[in-house]
Amino acid sequence: MAVEGRRRVTLSGDAAVGRAPRHRGRQGERVRVQAGDALPLPIRHTNLIFSALFAASLAYLMRRWREKIRSSTPLHVVGLAEIFAICGLVASLIYLLSFFGIAFVQSIVSNSDDEEDFLIDSRGGGAQAPPPPAPCSLLGSAVAAPEKMPEEDEEIVAAVVAGKIPSYVLEARLGDCLRAAGIRREALRRTTGREIKGIPLDGFDYASILGQCCELPVGYVQLPVGVAGPLVLDGERFYVPMATTEGCLVASTNRGCKAIAESGGATSVVLQDGMTRAPVTRFPSARRAAELKGFLEDPANFDTLAMVFNRSSRFARLQQVKCAMAGRNLYMRFTCSTGDAMGMNMVSKGVQNVLDYLQEDFPDMDVVSISGNYCSDKKSAAVNWIEGRGKSVVCEAVIKEEVVKKVLKTNVKALVELNVIKNLAGSAIAGSLGGFNAHASNIVTAIFIATGQDPAQNVESSQCITMLEATNDGKDLHISVTMPSIEVGTVGGGTQLASQSACLDLLGVKGANRESPGSNARLLAAVVAGAVLAGELSLISAQAAGHLVQSHMKYNRSSKDMSKVAS
Repeated sequence: MAVEGRRRVTLSGDAAVGRAPRHRGRQGERVRVQAGDALPLPIRHTNLIFSALFAASLAYLMRRWREKIRSSTPLHVVGLAEIFAICGLVASLIYLLSFFGIAFVQSIVSNSDDEEDFLIDSRGGGAQAPPPPAPCSLLGSAVAAPEKMPEEDEEIVAAVVAGKIPSYVLEARLGDCLRAAGIRREALRRTTGREIKGIPLDGFDYASILGQCCELPVGYVQLPVGVAGPLVLDGERFYVPMATTEGCLVASTNRGCKAIAESGGATSVVLQDGMTRAPVTRFPSARRAAELKGFLEDPANFDTLAMVFNRSSRFARLQQVKCAMAGRNLYMRFTCSTGDAMGMNMVSKGVQNVLDYLQEDFPDMDVVSISGNYCSDKKSAAVNWIEGRGKSVVCEAVIKEEVVKKVLKTNVKALVELNVIKNLAGSAIAGSLGGFNAHASNIVTAIFIATGQDPAQNVESSQCITMLEATNDGKDLHISVTMPSIEVGTVGGGTQLASQSACLDLLGVKGANRESPGSNARLLAAVVAGAVLAGELSLISAQAAGHLVQSHMKYNRSSKDMSKVAS
């Protein structure tokens, strides 16, 4: 049986030079040793000293040899100072070569140790500790935590609880993301006095979220993923992943997909593709703000602005600038293409470039904020509904009369009437802004979570108007959804996580499209609109046929008799 605890050596980021060989401690314990541990000074100081020695020695010798060449003095005739310089050059060179090669050498030694340990374990020779935790890196993966917390971890937990060690530095100081999450979790339990056993810790790669997805992790939340489909869209078949806890949602969307498929499929068109960012600036007077507004909206200046903006990325391309004023405050809404990324960071960098450029000609411009809410991000806003943001998509299908009756259990006339009274008139009475639909947000959010999008952007991405009308002499049903601001990407953010990446791969849109940048993200937006079309069709049909309550009682409620359980 392996020893219960394993002594760990906590390393700072400066001391972590590659993977160190392991040595035996007391009672069979393993101690991780770094090459820099034997040095009298911290390794960063030692590196600086030898680097300076190398540069100074080389510069001195080059200058002396140049003087000898000019004076025709033999190069082999050296003085005491030159001898010291040569020794310093050789010593510093040896150190630096050893420093840069140490990671490679240590990795070979460590691998040899691992093979030896494996052979000993397989022969039953002695108790072996489990392998060391994986380093905390953007590409690394974490391993399971030990069942019993080691003595040193107990000390760290106590320091975190006492406020001596900030919780947010654990990953950087420990170099093990799983261990950091476990220590933070235990500190939280002791601080709050509440158990969080329902939140699992093991089985997640915490290194993959480091610095980009979630800070201060203590576990992860399990969320079921269902698949609706096939969704026949633009001649292709898609199986749509949906992460949700709402019963009946996947089943309803799946029914809509079936009706669309049996009617020949749906078609989509992406009207525009551009992410926005709108900084707000303040001037001494409204007249000065108007001068900059005129400059930005003058077509003669667009090429210059685009050149400055496009420096931020090889994918960012400025499309337009639209301004609005409120007193002496000027709001500038920049729109640009962003390739297969959702693009918020990309457009923000481009905007900053333009602001720096404008500051030279408008020194009295005060940049209040890089975002002035005229963008508008994660808020229901008319500017997105009218102008669009992200991908603007229209998706449509003609549902045959026999499919409406057989699959949807209703008729064309009832569907058209309900859509007018509910989705159009009802939403208008409610004062809805982009909410002229049955439940577009349901489908959008489920797909967003499954594919690693920003769930908060479902606010504007779910803006949708659903249109139903009779066609082919009133026999068939034409249905469409118009969604002007679907904000999705297939690279960056949560899209690189294992589960979310798998869902994108299922749709065939994983990563960036090298041949046609941006096409993967546009296809994902079209799939979102197609799934919304299926979900709208199914829900409106259920309401027209009076099946909504029955279906939710079947799929969204427990079948147990709770009165008998209580008694």
